[in-house]
Amino acid sequence: MRNVENTFLAILLVLLASACKEKPSETENTEAEIAYHPDTAYGLKKEKFDTIVDGKQVKLYWIKNTDIEVAFTNYGGRIVGLWVPDKDGKMTDVVVGMNSVSGFANATEPYFGATIGRVGNRIAKGKFTLNGEEYTILTNNNGNTLHGGNKGFQYVVWDAEQPDDKTLILTYNSPDMEEGFPGNLEVKVTYSVTSDQSIKIEYEATTDKATPVNLTNHAFFNLNGEGSGEILDHKVQIFADQFTPVDAGLIPSGELRDVKGTPFDFTEPHTIGERIETENNQLKNGDGYDHNFVLNKTEDGMNHAAMFTGDKSGIVMNVYTQEPGVQFYSGNFMQSKNTFKSGAKDDYRTAFALETQHFPDAPNQENFPSIILEPGETYHTISEYQFSTTNN
Repeated sequence: MRNVENTFLAILLVLLASACKEKPSETENTEAEIAYHPDTAYGLKKEKFDTIVDGKQVKLYWIKNTDIEVAFTNYGGRIVGLWVPDKDGKMTDVVVGMNSVSGFANATEPYFGATIGRVGNRIAKGKFTLNGEEYTILTNNNGNTLHGGNKGFQYVVWDAEQPDDKTLILTYNSPDMEEGFPGNLEVKVTYSVTSDQSIKIEYEATTDKATPVNLTNHAFFNLNGEGSGEILDHKVQIFADQFTPVDAGLIPSGELRDVKGTPFDFTEPHTIGERIETENNQLKNGDGYDHNFVLNKTEDGMNHAAMFTGDKSGIVMNVYTQEPGVQFYSGNFMQSKNTFKSGAKDDYRTAFALETQHFPDAPNQENFPSIILEPGETYHTISEYQFSTTNN
């Protein structure tokens, strides 16, 4: 009997030991858990985003599926980082950003990853006339208004909702005369990741008084990965036969100029750096590329705006939009004054922006598509950034 008891006890101890191995304690983190836990993924820590700004709660948010992961903060409605696989399958962060709210708030570049509004791009001299009334809005860029004024949407705290792990909904109610713009504007921006390895951005807005609206996102991309160096060898194709030339203050003349025969002809692929130093008055005005391209329209209303390819990573980004234009900015004003989440500095031309939009200074340009939203109307537009890879 004693031998039976000893055998039973031995079996019981083996089973208990096995159970302990299969179920780690709550304080123990496996390598897989650390890699994908939203509080610690890719070195981002939620406590560096968990704070109060203007009396509102700020947090770090994630949306993801098996092919793409995106980190956000509702401070400025910003993309903090965006990870997609490169040609070797390595998850690569293609959107530069900071590792904390304070990093974004104190950056000398205010637009990293931000949701932009009410009016993306420039309004000349901060003035426009609407329904016979002249409005003066706050200027913040060489006497002009850029991206909504001194406190555009990049500095506000958005209300955030996550209906599922693939979707983030941001809302903001911009009060009448905020930054000088008329009307109470209710804005909703839905960010989602899709099965075709895209990040989809859906913008909506309504107003109680006629007002200009031109929403966009100002992600800065490096398809070789944040901190990987200059973007001048990225290959670019922009599906636009025309662009809008600008003066020295980057205000459009109103002309739609053909790209053919100019350094702005990206209808066939070229690298960013191939012609950027060409003697050209428009490149001089922008210190490089900082121009709106007039997209060739497609029948389904979703214009294929551009295709960019990282020369080292093989990551390809195709951009589709319902907007008539896209602003291509080649990082000309990056000055190594800010530190990204990877520890790299924002060195000269180490990231580019591609902002889907209506044209700059539209309220003052009669021949540009209108950006005036009327009461009873709904502003609605969709843009998508789709990622894939190439071995070429």
